[in-house]
Amino acid sequence: MITRLNFDNNLNQLKDMLMDMALKSENAIKDSIHSLINQDLDKANEILTNDTVIDDLEHEINNKAITLIAKESPVAKDLRRIVVALKISSEVERIADNAVNIAKSTIHIGKEKHIKEIVDIPKMMDLALEMLADSLKAFLEEDVDLARKCAQKDDKVDEMYGSLVKELIGYIQKSPDHTNQITQLAFVCRYIERLADHSTNIAEHVIYLVTGERYDLNA
Repeated sequence: MITRLNFDNNLNQLKDMLMDMALKSENAIKDSIHSLINQDLDKANEILTNDTVIDDLEHEINNKAITLIAKESPVAKDLRRIVVALKISSEVERIADNAVNIAKSTIHIGKEKHIKEIVDIPKMMDLALEMLADSLKAFLEEDVDLARKCAQKDDKVDEMYGSLVKELIGYIQKSPDHTNQITQLAFVCRYIERLADHSTNIAEHVIYLVTGERYDLNA
């Protein structure tokens, strides 16, 4: 009984670390979009600097997970819980990388006047972050139905991505002098689309955790 209690405590600590990392990555995404909208280059550079904090958290999670496996020799669903935590931490770290990439695009655009008001990109970000929140909640609650519902939103994000990129490409002919900015904004759209993909991957990991079976939610 004591051994089981210790294992559960360690597993809860692992989850807490993962949720802390996810919150920091989510905030980095939000900050990166705000820096883009406001052309806040100081904030963009701050995001680049703070990325090491998230990287360090991923290393801590990896070390704790490996220690748990080595000391406790978990099997079946307990082992899947640890393995899935590792996989999700990798997805979350990549989400933080997307925040860094958005910040870099903001820096590349600099103070050049935006060719259009940045309105639709934040809307796509909000939907992608909804997916992230749902997928993480599904992980914590081991909720397969919520994981599936999360992935269903990915089609909408893809639709928004395609529409935005098409619109941006249309601006190149009208404003060839702004090609760099247009290209960077298209990159930003791609990074947000990737955020939705990572959220879908997390949802797939949740289904594996609960059922023990691999499932492709994009099929």
